[in-house]
Amino acid sequence: MKLHTLKPAEGSTHKEKRIGRGEASGKGGTSTKGNKGGQSRAGYKSKKGFEGGQMPIQRRIPKRGFTNINRIEYKVINVGKVDHYAEKYGITEFSLSNLYINGLIGQTDLVKVLGNGEIKGKYTFKINAISDKAKEAIEAAGGTVEIVK
Repeated sequence: MKLHTLKPAEGSTHKEKRIGRGEASGKGGTSTKGNKGGQSRAGYKSKKGFEGGQMPIQRRIPKRGFTNINRIEYKVINVGKVDHYAEKYGITEFSLSNLYINGLIGQTDLVKVLGNGEIKGKYTFKINAISDKAKEAIEAAGGTVEIVK
């Protein structure tokens, strides 16, 4: 083997397509871009959602409903789960900081306690909102509730 005899393997290389280099190349004239129109021009960019002139899906489908800008989104804790959380995480005071430290809520989340289920232990709650049924159940079990804004 000599350096001057080295060449690539058979079929591994092919000639580069030279587009727009005259009619004799077979790729001249329109340079394989078809005839006229936006897509044949330099700098063409399709708009997001463009469907070739067909009415785009975001315009075909009707608008429905709305987003209430005054909605307050709460993370919900049911009274039935309180004993489970107390046992699992060793919590007796359900405050926003305790719940965040144990990974039950995010740092900016608001918490509301709802009255689904039964509570056995005596716990203190320092949360953002509570339903009447949940408050009755907690106080009946000997716990206390404080609303934090």
